[in-house]
Amino acid sequence: MTLDLDKALNSMKQQLAEYCQQHNLENPIVVGIHSGGVWVANEILNAVPTSEELATLDITFYRDDFTRAGLHPQVGHTNLPAIEDRHVILVDDVLMSGRTIRAAMNEIFDFGRPASITLAILFDLNSRELPIRADIVGEKLTLAENQRIKLSGPTPLSVSVMETH
Repeated sequence: MTLDLDKALNSMKQQLAEYCQQHNLENPIVVGIHSGGVWVANEILNAVPTSEELATLDITFYRDDFTRAGLHPQVGHTNLPAIEDRHVILVDDVLMSGRTIRAAMNEIFDFGRPASITLAILFDLNSRELPIRADIVGEKLTLAENQRIKLSGPTPLSVSVMETH
């Protein structure tokens, strides 16, 4: 399977520009989830009508599998401006089960109550465990059970399909 990263990013940019215009989103906060979501957010930030710098979110301690044996998290940095009553565009690289997005929203709400959250995803794998869907999708994919998406970056940003055992 060959993935076209530029095509997916350009699709996201176009959808985001239209979405912001249709919903009158003025100066929203773009939040990238560490690490792939931050890389994607950096690529699409110029399509969003905002003067805010990119915000980042590390959900390590919000994950529901944090206490599982063998998990040795690499903790990144959360950098959020005041989000109370602000529009948030939450960006991640892959939407699979929905658990990462749930954890991200839990953390965002610990910082305040946004006016809205718009979910922008580079690749939607359509294999939910939770009722979470993206508003903006670069590309929808169906993978075999032993396949995963691997985003590498940030420079250069690249994507591949990996086989798991």
